[in-house]
Amino acid sequence: RKGTSPPHSNNTLQKTHVQTLQVSFATETLGAIDQRNILEEYMSRYWVIAPYDSTKLQIWENVWKYDLTNGVISIGWNELGNISNLNEKELKELIKSTYPKSSLGINTFSFNVLWNFYHNISIGDIVIARKGTKKIAGIGKVIKTAFYSKEDGEESVNNLTDYYYPNFIGVEWNQQIKDIQFNEIIFSFQTMYEINENKYNSLLQGKSPQEEDELEETVEKKEFFMEKYLEEFIISNFDTIFDKKLRLYKDPEGNIARQYPTDIGVIDILAEEVKTKDLIVIELKKGRESDKVVGQILRYMGWIDEYLRKENQKVKGIIICKEPDQKLLYAIKKTIDIQIKYYGIDFKLMDNWSTTSNSG
Repeated sequence: RKGTSPPHSNNTLQKTHVQTLQVSFATETLGAIDQRNILEEYMSRYWVIAPYDSTKLQIWENVWKYDLTNGVISIGWNELGNISNLNEKELKELIKSTYPKSSLGINTFSFNVLWNFYHNISIGDIVIARKGTKKIAGIGKVIKTAFYSKEDGEESVNNLTDYYYPNFIGVEWNQQIKDIQFNEIIFSFQTMYEINENKYNSLLQGKSPQEEDELEETVEKKEFFMEKYLEEFIISNFDTIFDKKLRLYKDPEGNIARQYPTDIGVIDILAEEVKTKDLIVIELKKGRESDKVVGQILRYMGWIDEYLRKENQKVKGIIICKEPDQKLLYAIKKTIDIQIKYYGIDFKLMDNWSTTSNSG
């Protein structure tokens, strides 16, 4: 998984054949544990998990201390009971009957997290435990697959609450890599989600997700830097620009959703309509190709619809760009929930100050 396929020359084919024989020989002669260790090096996946809701600080601290001491991490949904032996259909039906008022998107999210936890997290995978959205509390390797324990869940919260997390995996925590604080939001507030190896390595190097996204984009530099300042201006003057019809969305920890990371990318700005409570994804074009920016905002809108939208809420989009773009207009022609807004800059140099300099 970590390498690229070599060119298919005769020498390469011969080498590949020899390597295949060597692997086959190893499979026949090595013990099961040795085989597993070899595979783990190449098959590890990376999972971000919240030990508990970090807004409940005392409970979070107790749970995290329990996790470190006992070599585990857990997730919630204790209302469901023991789900460890349920198949897909049974789990979906149980979630639907247990949370009848939850939207389809929320129930689908719950199913995906729980199914991944019990069936897709494997021994050798890497766990990144987050505290809120700006801190890595710890990093460890999975050493035991998922199991249910009401008793361990209750013990972990130390009688501070009735809401415990009963679904566990065993983790060997790294004692050297912990308590990494970032100045900006780097994690989504989801209970658990997967990131790729590049994102994981970037986090270890202290890079934020938006820095990585910027490196991946090919943009016209002047427009890019202009719109970086524009984003700051929009945030600072949000009420005025949108005539108090929109307000900045805040996550459960009170962070405004600017450069908001998700497991599919970083949203420039997330807002909500004051009157309808509809959620609004705002993207600055930043010199990107029209197809790319439209595809990106649709992707983010789909994610918001899946994980954040509440019942009776809609998800809409706004693309902010410098000037009309015919391709962009055609790209959104058949979409009813995306608008284009244009910005302009009025910059003047004058010999003398006057009240007119502050107009416009």
